[in-house]
Amino acid sequence: MKMNLTLNACASIAWRVLVAAVLFVISVSEGAAADSSWTLKSPSDRLEMRIEQKEGIQYSVTLHGSEVIAPSKIDLKIAGHDWLGKQQGSPKASEKSESETIDYVIPRKYRQLKTKYNELELSFAGGGAIVFRAYDEGVAYRWKTSFDGEITVEDELAQFIFPGRPNCWFPEEESTFTHQERVYKYLPLAEVDSKRFCSTGVLVDLQDSRKVYISESDLRSYPGMFLRGAGKDKIGLVGKYAPYPLETQPKRDGQIDRDFPVTKAASYLAKTEGQREFPWRVMLITEKDTELIQSEIIFNLAAPLKLADTSWIKPGKVTWDWWNDLNLTGVDFRAGINTETYKYFIDFASDYDLDYLLLDEGWSANPSDLLSERKEVNLREIVDYGKQKHVRVLLWVVWKALDTQLDAALDKFEKLGVAGIKVDFLQRDDQLMMEFYERVAREAAKHHLLVDFHGACKPTGLGRQYPNVMSYEAVTGLEQYKWGDEKANPNQELVLPFIRMVAGPMDFTPGALTNANKESWRWNLGQPMSEGTRCHQLAMYVVYESPLQMLADSPTRYRKEKECMKFLSAVPTVWDDTKALDAKVGDYAVVARRSGDNWFVGAMTNWTPRELKLDLSFLPEGSYSLESWSDGANADRNGQDFRYAVKQVSTSEKLTIKLAPGGGWVGRVHSASASGSAAGK
Repeated sequence: MKMNLTLNACASIAWRVLVAAVLFVISVSEGAAADSSWTLKSPSDRLEMRIEQKEGIQYSVTLHGSEVIAPSKIDLKIAGHDWLGKQQGSPKASEKSESETIDYVIPRKYRQLKTKYNELELSFAGGGAIVFRAYDEGVAYRWKTSFDGEITVEDELAQFIFPGRPNCWFPEEESTFTHQERVYKYLPLAEVDSKRFCSTGVLVDLQDSRKVYISESDLRSYPGMFLRGAGKDKIGLVGKYAPYPLETQPKRDGQIDRDFPVTKAASYLAKTEGQREFPWRVMLITEKDTELIQSEIIFNLAAPLKLADTSWIKPGKVTWDWWNDLNLTGVDFRAGINTETYKYFIDFASDYDLDYLLLDEGWSANPSDLLSERKEVNLREIVDYGKQKHVRVLLWVVWKALDTQLDAALDKFEKLGVAGIKVDFLQRDDQLMMEFYERVAREAAKHHLLVDFHGACKPTGLGRQYPNVMSYEAVTGLEQYKWGDEKANPNQELVLPFIRMVAGPMDFTPGALTNANKESWRWNLGQPMSEGTRCHQLAMYVVYESPLQMLADSPTRYRKEKECMKFLSAVPTVWDDTKALDAKVGDYAVVARRSGDNWFVGAMTNWTPRELKLDLSFLPEGSYSLESWSDGANADRNGQDFRYAVKQVSTSEKLTIKLAPGGGWVGRVHSASASGSAAGK
């Protein structure tokens, strides 16, 4: 009996050991299963994302099966919840496919665009989620949280790691307090160490015609993304963010109207609502450089329209006082910041069908007080005179004064009949400043005011929610020629359409009529000149995009250039369709855009002279009249030399256009039976 009990006990122990062993194997298998993976393809299978849960979340991307983004780690750290991607357990995956038809209130490239995408969402049990989206043109991802109350975002990891040894166009920064008006340096990405960083967007050149553009969209109540080098172990870029600001001070003693850098910052990035979506991290992936010019992926990823009534939002061309230093001749009054001068600008705008006059710095008695007016400037008289001439007035303001006097200033401007504001010297994109951008857009819309952001970060889709946000600077624009530091030049100007312009409209402010080659160009603050040719400047009105497009030079100069004004009077600022016909980053661009039944074609080159073929087969069948403005025979010596011509063309023709160094070419194509372009009166 005792022996039997012993045997039974041994059997029981053996059984328990066996069960424990089986359970251990099961638990190990479950642990191994925690390293999960998913794939997400674009609608045509052109792109594929592979997402893996492996000590957090990482993704990679292939184009036609070839790797363009190597495994890259991503995560979001929330106080009290740690890194979301490293939460225990496998996330719940859900997928969907969507088609969307976007009708653009302000059609920067297109009047309407149909898009398709596939989406994968991974939801973690702890309250975090990540959404991946794949279009045929690019991919994106964003974090989501569903926590109660307010949360503190301590950090974010966003890697963009690349195979091989690519180059990049790198707009290097020294500080996150920046106008984001940087030169795009073309350099090996391997040279960018973890201490060097740049503003976005960045264009990575995989050196086999494939390129990856990196930026962000739907940036709301969160800091903007800069990019630093990934470090020694990997070739790539990693997100860098301005911390939450605690204190700011004016940069210069006694100057309290602008330049407010952060002097004390928190150790975290943002304090925000716990239930929200974070910005999209966007990768536009191209095989042809023309695809960069045609993309609207940043806008398409942004939050949808928030305004019920947009009928009052009117794009247009703007005569502007600041760049030309109010230099007028042949008038019987002292030109300057005064009512008589602004009436002259209005007369010019009216005569040439321009829509707006922008009064830049100086109209107020004190830039810090937007409720004041300089005694020589009668705003009521100027605005009323403009209404008689069908020209509306825009006003320059500094952001700090606007922030302090927002309600009172916007109320005053609306009552005066002002059409909009140019907000300057923001220079930050930390969380509080990004909230200011949205607040200005929202409150300005309530007063039916347009907004143009200067001294600003690049656009991230705010104009989709608030289409009264017409343009942003964040570009090495025409103003750089006034400083004499040559940040702006034809080489840089042929990078902008492929990087900065992808993000959204850019207020480059073209239109210089004193044009010079490298040898002849001189710095002259009061009477500035541009590098490149006259037609290089004219072509910007087609190649560059801004629904509020400036005519930067003096009305006196424009009145003397009747043939140029035929073009500048006729060219629109918004477009029904866009076709990038031929382009190479940094070298040249040929772009055709349609407005109604008219097509406009613009071509620009860097300092290299070129002959380009213009194939007119993009036009509908028929005969057309082509008005063209081309570099003159001596434009390489005198940038102001150009030739105006009119000829009949058909869709079967292939024209040869010649561009001088820093040159350009523009054409207006309309039905041969049409009456032609509007000339200045």
